[in-house]
Amino acid sequence: MQLTQEMSETMWSSTPRGLQAPSHHTTATNTTTTTAAADVHDEDNNRLATKESPNGGSSSSSSAMPTSNDILQVDSECSDLSDTTSSIDDRTTLVSSIKDYKYENGRRYHSFRDGEYLLPNDDREQDRLDLSHHIFTLILNGDLFRAPIDNPQSVLDIGTGTGLWAIDFAEQFPGAEVLGIDLSPIQPTWVPPNCRFEIEDVESDWLYGQQSMDYVHARAMSGSIRDWPAFFEQTMQCLRPGGWLEVQEYETIALSDDGTFDQAVNFRLWQENINEASRMFGKGFMDCWYHKERMEKAGFVNVTDDAYKVPMGPWPKDKRMKELGRFQLFQMLEAVEPFSLAVFTRLLKWTPEKTRDLMEKVKADLCNPKLHMYSRFHYIYGQKPEN
Repeated sequence: MQLTQEMSETMWSSTPRGLQAPSHHTTATNTTTTTAAADVHDEDNNRLATKESPNGGSSSSSSAMPTSNDILQVDSECSDLSDTTSSIDDRTTLVSSIKDYKYENGRRYHSFRDGEYLLPNDDREQDRLDLSHHIFTLILNGDLFRAPIDNPQSVLDIGTGTGLWAIDFAEQFPGAEVLGIDLSPIQPTWVPPNCRFEIEDVESDWLYGQQSMDYVHARAMSGSIRDWPAFFEQTMQCLRPGGWLEVQEYETIALSDDGTFDQAVNFRLWQENINEASRMFGKGFMDCWYHKERMEKAGFVNVTDDAYKVPMGPWPKDKRMKELGRFQLFQMLEAVEPFSLAVFTRLLKWTPEKTRDLMEKVKADLCNPKLHMYSRFHYIYGQKPEN
C-alpha cells in the first residue's frame, strides 16, 4: 500500500519508522528546538532535503501529550480512512564493499555485518526513518531529547540512520562535536561543520576513548543489539562523569483503551510473530521494557522512562493526537513490509506470497476506523555518576 502524493505533501508540510508491560511514569518538557525534514542521499544523490520550523502545524495545539496512563478519547465522527492511506584506514578501504548491498524480496539490505540486521536500508526505508524522526520529535513538541543535558561538548548518536537527529542536534548545539554511527553509509553528503558520520557496528569493541562523551543518544535500536547489558556497560565507560545516555524506542505491540484491538485478528497474529521471531533471533523488538532496569544495573543513576501513547490513525478526538495519529498511521503502513519480509521469510520460513498476504491483512486492520489502536513510545535516560 503506497502513500499518495497528497499524503506525502501533508506529511512534510506539517511540522512541530503474550507479554505484560511494566508500569511507567512520565514528565513533560517545554524546550523548543529546530527539526529538519527528509535529507538522505543514496548512491545517485537524487533526494532533496528541506528544512522546516517547529513553530507551525502541531505545535499550535495547546493540548498536552497524553502519557501512557491516560485514556485516549475517540472521535466519533472519524470514519473512513481510505483517503489517508494510499582502524580508520581499514574503514576507508571497506567503503566499496559496504555499498555492495544485498537484495532480497525486492528490498535492499546492509552488506556490512550481513544478516545481523533484519530491516532494509533502501530509499523507501530511509523515507520511513525520516518520518519516524518526525514522529519522535512531534511527541516532544519539537524537542530532540528528554535528558536534562546542558552545553554538551561531545555527542555520540548510535544507529544514526539517515542522520536527521544528529544534524538537528548539531545545529541546536553548534559548540558540540556530534558523531553519528551506523551500519550503512546512507547519511547526507552535506552536514553542519560540527557533525560527521562513520560506518561502525556498535556491537563491536568501541574505539572511542573512555570518558570521551557528554551525551550518548540511541534511537530505535531494539532488534539491532544482541547484548544490551554489554551495550550499557560500554556506554557507561564512554561517558564522562555526569554524562547522560538516552535511549528512544517504540513498542512493537498495539493496544486499545476500549477493547477494540481484540478485533484486530491479523495485526495481533503479526505482532506476536515478529516479536517472538526477533526474540528467538536474539535481538528482540520489545527489549525496551527492560532498559530502565538494565541501565540501573550498569550503574546509571537518575534513570527515567517517559512513555507516551501514540495513536495509529486519526481516530482520537484531541486535535494534536489526531494529527500525530495520521503520521503514525503513514509510518505503520510503511513499516509493515520492512518488519515482515526478513522476519517471516528468513526466520519463520514463510513463503514470500504467504508473508505478503498477511501484510495486506495487517494494513487493512490499520485502516479500520473501528479499531482504536495505539502504541507506546519510550524516552529512557540516565546519568553516569559524578564520581
